[in-house]
Amino acid sequence: MDVTSAVNADGSEQVLLDGEDVTRTLRSETTGNAASRVAAIPEVRTALIDRQRRFALPPGLVADGRDMGSVIFPGAGLKIFLTATAAERARRRHKQLKDKGLDVSLAALSREIAERDARDTGRKVAPLEAAADAVQLDSTGLEVDAVVAQILRLARERFGVDRRD
Repeated sequence: MDVTSAVNADGSEQVLLDGEDVTRTLRSETTGNAASRVAAIPEVRTALIDRQRRFALPPGLVADGRDMGSVIFPGAGLKIFLTATAAERARRRHKQLKDKGLDVSLAALSREIAERDARDTGRKVAPLEAAADAVQLDSTGLEVDAVVAQILRLARERFGVDRRD
């Protein structure tokens, strides 16, 4: 199984699995919920950790996931535990899906998010929690640009760089 990723000219990310673009599938609600369930299986987690860590080889990466800082990349130079209320996350996801022309229930999304949070915080293997050295950033009520600005500020403070390319 060959997994590669690339950044397109427009700045969007593309993930290929054996040459097939699976980006949309990876970002789907169904995949997110399935990942939460599969992440509770110790044998699956063990099998994936080394594979996930290989993505950090030079030039490095920005990793997004519920246990990236606490389990997968515990030695990362900067860990940000990005949070928002369940209601805010449901509202954002609802807007994303509506913008894609999908008709979804805000109530159903809220329920799914609450269920996933409960499942992920309560699992025995790598429960959802911030790494002890993570910077916690609550994005409730913030627009994307404000969150990005805060993350860039943290990166500049930590690494003394400002990469905009």
